[in-house]
Amino acid sequence: MEEKIASFRKLLEIMDELRTKCPWDKKQTIESLRYLTIEETYELSESILQNDMDSIKKELGDLMLHLVFYSRIASETNAFDIKDVLDSIIAKLINRHPHIFGDVQVKDAKEVHDNWERIKLLEKGNKSVLSGVPAGLPAMVKAFRIQEKASGVGFDWEKPEQVWEKVMEELNELREVVEKGSDHRRREDELGDLIFAIVNYARFIGVNPEDALEHTNRKFIRRFKHLEDKAREENRPLHELTLAEMDVHWNEAKKSDIK
Repeated sequence: MEEKIASFRKLLEIMDELRTKCPWDKKQTIESLRYLTIEETYELSESILQNDMDSIKKELGDLMLHLVFYSRIASETNAFDIKDVLDSIIAKLINRHPHIFGDVQVKDAKEVHDNWERIKLLEKGNKSVLSGVPAGLPAMVKAFRIQEKASGVGFDWEKPEQVWEKVMEELNELREVVEKGSDHRRREDELGDLIFAIVNYARFIGVNPEDALEHTNRKFIRRFKHLEDKAREENRPLHELTLAEMDVHWNEAKKSDIK
């Protein structure tokens, strides 16, 4: 533990020195760091998806630097400092884990999550359970969080089978409006309902839909690049390959994924 504290103290000391001596670090503001922090978060996400532990370690270091940097800047106007940040998260963790630091009994992880959401609602004094979902989240991530929060207060399906039935219901409704030639708004509504239902089903079977879709994106890119490589080997533009020829190479790539 002492070694960990010493390393954290060293980081704080380096940050103080950079803030007072480095021209670039001196001119940074909380606002100017924001987009860089977003970039670092995506880089961490990339490392996690690749399961590259060394890269995850480095990206976590970059994010840690940003947390220390924000706190250092805020301390200059007495808004808060790193101690305030740490004290805040410590208090939150203790308050939201009454089954560890209190006398509340829980039977599983779902009850822990549900308690967390209820306590959070009381802490913030929100009028709506859903007000804690950031408006700027990507749509799929937002759908997942909306469903989680609604579930936390008991508004949820009971079994995965019920959700699957809802998926099929929404799929049939989408097919119906498409076959009828309904306008764009109606097709958009029904497609949105279907995606929302699929996100809900993903939650019930323990799959994060954002991660699942990103893995599929990567899989498609990998297989499509195989098509491009094969076309280059044959010295042919990709668009000159027939669909049947592309399908052969696509299946080769699929077999390679399975191995």
